[in-house]
Amino acid sequence: MSVWSVLAVYFIVWWVVLFAVLPFGVRSQAEAVDVTPGTDPGAPVRPQLLRKMLVTTVLAAVVTAALIYIALSGIVRLEDFPMPFDTKPD
Repeated sequence: MSVWSVLAVYFIVWWVVLFAVLPFGVRSQAEAVDVTPGTDPGAPVRPQLLRKMLVTTVLAAVVTAALIYIALSGIVRLEDFPMPFDTKPD
């Protein structure tokens, strides 16, 4: 597997993990009873984006390492998955 392939997998995994991590620990202004005039009451009080990006980076590295290990170890091969329009004779 080339370095570019690993980076591409990491990039995709990073964004998926980020969207999974974003909702954790978010309190809206309405929940905190601290609504700033002119803002939406559902806006987060303190989104903690830097912390979430660091957590995402670590989790994405672990998930990517696991995916690369599975791909290189031969536990699961691409041939194990059903492919549409498979033209190989049985």
